[in-house]
Amino acid sequence: MKKGLFALSLIVSMLAFTCLAYAQSLEQTKQKAEQGDAAAQCSLGSLYAKGEGVAKDWAQAKAWFEKAAAQGYQKAENNLGVLYLKGLGVKKDFAQAKAWFEKAAAKGNAAAQFSLGFMYAEGDGVKQDWAQARTWMEKAVAQGDAKAQLTLGMMYAKGQGVEKDLDKAKFLLEQAASQGLAEAKEMLDKLK
Repeated sequence: MKKGLFALSLIVSMLAFTCLAYAQSLEQTKQKAEQGDAAAQCSLGSLYAKGEGVAKDWAQAKAWFEKAAAQGYQKAENNLGVLYLKGLGVKKDFAQAKAWFEKAAAKGNAAAQFSLGFMYAEGDGVKQDWAQARTWMEKAVAQGDAKAQLTLGMMYAKGQGVEKDLDKAKFLLEQAASQGLAEAKEMLDKLK
């Protein structure tokens, strides 16, 4: 069994569907989505993925994410990566996940940058590459991504892919903990 930074379920469970939250009614969001508004399409896809206000429907989620992604909407590209990484309503496909994450990450999407870094750290669908993991995590950390702060902090704490540096580890874990990540608080307690 492959050993990575932490259990796959811990980090994958932190991957979330991200889209602009609409304060409008479901009907207004549907109307905007049908008119081609990429943000509304992504939001509608997220509602179907989460089963909020509608029945959970992975096919509908994917369809709306694809419409928004076709317009270059980075959050939808990231969400498609999540679907393929986790096998949600689609066959698990690491190559597809990576491709979607790369599109979104190239546009500066921190969640996609984190996901790429995670794939490289774990060797999920790619050859394990700590240098790539670090690069992508650092990009997401620069944007304040708490999951990336946690992961990069753990890399420094364990000396995985980087030279072990407990001061850097603590700094990053404190940043993640300040954003409410319980896992970061637990890791900080272990480092004391």
